[in-house]
Amino acid sequence: MDTSITDIRAVVTPLTEASLCTWLGAAAPGDSITYHRGALARQVCPQLQCLPENERTALQRLAARAWKLAELGLADIVQRRYGYEDYAYILVARRRPRRTASAILPMLLAEAA
Repeated sequence: MDTSITDIRAVVTPLTEASLCTWLGAAAPGDSITYHRGALARQVCPQLQCLPENERTALQRLAARAWKLAELGLADIVQRRYGYEDYAYILVARRRPRRTASAILPMLLAEAA
């Protein structure tokens, strides 16, 4: 019997920055989402031309957004290796920090300036 098995990565629509942020807003601490599967560094490199320009730019922005969320302490980034140039890039939600009004005010003033 000849049965074709569809690659699940080809069926799933790619995440966007907005959908990643929406997921994080609704996620409980410890929840995780795979935001990319492949070789991220190679795929975002413009010289290698692994992806079309629009896909490469979208992936680059998504990876930068995930990194920014990790820098802000809202999530952790984890990488899982499956094989040669086959990695899962996973964002894990962290407990949201409590912020007092005195800590928020200087940040809001700096952004407004």
